[in-house]
Amino acid sequence: MLNNFSLISHSTAAIAFGLLSLLIATRYLRRDIDRSLLLAAVVTTLWAGSLVTQSLWGEPSFFIRYLLELLRDAAWITVLFALLRDSFRSANLVGRLRKVLAAATLILVALLLGSGVLEYFFGLSILDGKTKVVGQIALSLLGLSLIEQIWRNSVSFGRSSMKYVCIAVGSLFAFDFFMYADTLLFGQVSESFWNARGLVNAALVPLFAVNVINTRKQPVDFQLSRSAVFHAGALILAGGYLLFLSLGGYYVKTLGGEWGDALQVLFFSIALVFLVTLLVSRRVRSRLMVFISQNFFDYKYDYRDEWLKMTREMADLSDSPPLPERVIRILSGLVESNAGALWIREERGDFILKNAVNMVTPKYTTIDANSELVRFFGEREWIIDLHEYRGDPVSYNLLEIPDPISHTPDGWLVIPLYLSNDLYGIAMVGNPYARVELNWENFDLIKVVARQTCNLLAQTDAQNRLSRAMQFEAVSKASAFMVHDLKTLIAQLSLLVKNAPRHRNDPAFIDDMIHTTDHAVRKMSNLVDHIRKPADETLVTEVIDLTEVVSQLAEHYSRRQPAPRVADNPGNIFINADREQLYSILGHLIQNAQDATPPDGEITLTLKTAKGNVVLFIQDTGSGMTEDFIQTQLFKPFESTKGLTGMGIGAYQAREYVRNVGGNIDVTSEPDLGSCFSIRFPLARFKPEQAPEEPERLITGDPLPQQNAK
Repeated sequence: MLNNFSLISHSTAAIAFGLLSLLIATRYLRRDIDRSLLLAAVVTTLWAGSLVTQSLWGEPSFFIRYLLELLRDAAWITVLFALLRDSFRSANLVGRLRKVLAAATLILVALLLGSGVLEYFFGLSILDGKTKVVGQIALSLLGLSLIEQIWRNSVSFGRSSMKYVCIAVGSLFAFDFFMYADTLLFGQVSESFWNARGLVNAALVPLFAVNVINTRKQPVDFQLSRSAVFHAGALILAGGYLLFLSLGGYYVKTLGGEWGDALQVLFFSIALVFLVTLLVSRRVRSRLMVFISQNFFDYKYDYRDEWLKMTREMADLSDSPPLPERVIRILSGLVESNAGALWIREERGDFILKNAVNMVTPKYTTIDANSELVRFFGEREWIIDLHEYRGDPVSYNLLEIPDPISHTPDGWLVIPLYLSNDLYGIAMVGNPYARVELNWENFDLIKVVARQTCNLLAQTDAQNRLSRAMQFEAVSKASAFMVHDLKTLIAQLSLLVKNAPRHRNDPAFIDDMIHTTDHAVRKMSNLVDHIRKPADETLVTEVIDLTEVVSQLAEHYSRRQPAPRVADNPGNIFINADREQLYSILGHLIQNAQDATPPDGEITLTLKTAKGNVVLFIQDTGSGMTEDFIQTQLFKPFESTKGLTGMGIGAYQAREYVRNVGGNIDVTSEPDLGSCFSIRFPLARFKPEQAPEEPERLITGDPLPQQNAK
């Protein structure tokens, strides 16, 4: 039976690994390495517990203890495989070696377990004692080989997260290797190795615990606290001060002659006053603490983590939660709080409450633009601690805090938000969960984050303003199109009213008036329907005889000089279009040609077909246009050559509709010679009046000049 030292040793190991299992199970189960480490700790606890019960009561049997030891080794090798997977992923290595090691481990463990089962249940002794010892040595060497692979294949900056577990598992397997190598050499297990084995395993538990804690957030560095360094530094300074004082007093007395004693008293008095001044000066102590924090310690924050967290929040383009609420949560989270409020400057200059999180605000929440707080923030970028302000208002020059902030019971920090150098908003953070000591690092980080979030708030506000401006622009554009069509209808109806007194008894005039009025009614009805349609509604078309439309338009506009003329009579040419829209755009182009052409000029309408398309040429001998005007202004909305009488959207509207039905409009023009508009439509079908064997021949009259088509 093992001695009492062995009992104490393995009891300690069982307790230590049991506590480690409890620590991991209650807090750290996020990754594969955490779960494998939990499994290894539990199995090691059972293994150590079996040795304790065997020492006390002689149970369990050797086979159970041997089985638990194999499982313990396999569990720690599983931990190494979890680490090895991360190493291979980061280094982009081929997984062949990993597969070989895994297969070797499985085969070795299966062989040792299988031989033990056969020996325990069937009495078949396949492996003798030395072979089993060799198997244990092989498992230990396999574990050490895995640690070597992990360390060699991991990048240098990733080793800090795994060094403790590598050291601990390596020490565990190294101890087993030496113990079993000694056993193989001398033919029996060394009592000293066996008795110390439990304590050695227990001594490795802190390394596992430190590794687990390191992977949570930040590595655990063993260092003195700021207070300890401060007091130690003060003690060193005091020692140096006393040493300087003693040396100074000695030389003053030695070199002072008759005045030596008096000078020594004077020197000690001045030095004592200086020492007392240093000890009671809060400013000196604060500056010393800041100096120590800046030069001897890591920062309070994990800035990489804070910056990534803020970036994720700011990159979220959704409105759930709203951006002001997210800004409040970002700022309050920096100082361990969960409450806050945000005021944003409006156009008049006052600051309006945008959002409040976990905070009860007073009834009146607007901060006046002329308040003393706004002027204070306009002069300096200062974070106001309301707790400090209430205790000592003089430290803030008796600054008057507005009621929306001062009457909020849970307010703590008032933070200015600057866009460039202008105050854009004011944020207030509520009381923290626990007392937080603020220093230069807190304030610096809060100021930087406040500026970044303010930029995002301003950008979002600018996007909202732009969106509203675009909506107003769309409404204005739609109104302009309406006014353009209404002007045409008003001109038609005005002409009827003007001619009614002279032709009221003419039946032909009455028929024309009825026809024109019916057209105006249909035009206005279609206009109303168009306004009611959603913007993305599918374009509705029908098969229309373009030849008939051109003829009717030529007849309609023939009452004004120069009258348009259709060149010859082409066959029936059918296209897909909306009849009212087609009449409107072609009528507008013909009317523009009449406006640009003197009464003695000519306007010719010509139809051509070629390659599945039909082209309508509207050619005039008017004033013409320059190439620059055609390229930059003709189809630009709200640009007109008619002064205040034109909307400048007719040509634009015509081209956009023709493009919507699959066609296009081209223009050729020369100043003082005339213009030619070429309107191309896809053919629906074509029924020429000529012989059917010549569908592609010219069906118009006189040929057009070279510049008429593109």
